Amino acid sequence: MLLDLHEKETELGHESDEKILALSVYHPSMFAVLLERYEDAFVRKAEQIVGTKEDAEDVVQDTFTKIYRYAKNFEVQEGATFKSWAYKILMNTSFTHYQKMKKKRNTTVPLSEELEAIIPDTQTRQFEKFETADLVLSVFEKMSAPFRSVLYMYFIEGKSQAEIAAEEGVSVGAIKTRVHRAKEEFKKVTMGVY
Repeated sequence: MLLDLHEKETELGHESDEKILALSVYHPSMFAVLLERYEDAFVRKAEQIVGTKEDAEDVVQDTFTKIYRYAKNFEVQEGATFKSWAYKILMNTSFTHYQKMKKKRNTTVPLSEELEAIIPDTQTRQFEKFETADLVLSVFEKMSAPFRSVLYMYFIEGKSQAEIAAEEGVSVGAIKTRVHRAKEEFKKVTMGVY
């Protein structure tokens, strides 16, 4: 019986993520294939946000729990692959975890110059760079998930639009549009914060 299960998991190694996710709803052991495919990459990505491998591993555990819990809700749509859906869950979980850590430890992160440039100027530009980073993260929390995610990848992680498009499974043109709209939403949310 155990050998049969191992053989099935080996056969599934060539199946799409979407099919494995659907199968794992009824056969939970199949979810291990997705864990094996994404765990290391997810830990690296989460560590960029939360800062430590230990915290990143907690984030990834929470992420996979959410992915499994909501697996029945996932539907394949144009431009919405398992990978893009899973990364969005990871990013949202990472941001939430970061905010909790920040409150506990009173920590901050530096901003890229380009991201700092899209923050509207206040009367006296009273915010220091690290305080501004906290503001940016609080604005990110108020933005819609797709826009928050694309801005984070573009400005914080420094990925090119082509890299983001490949990761999200969409065209570069779609990412250019998303970045432009995300900047607009960022400005609107920021105006509400001041």
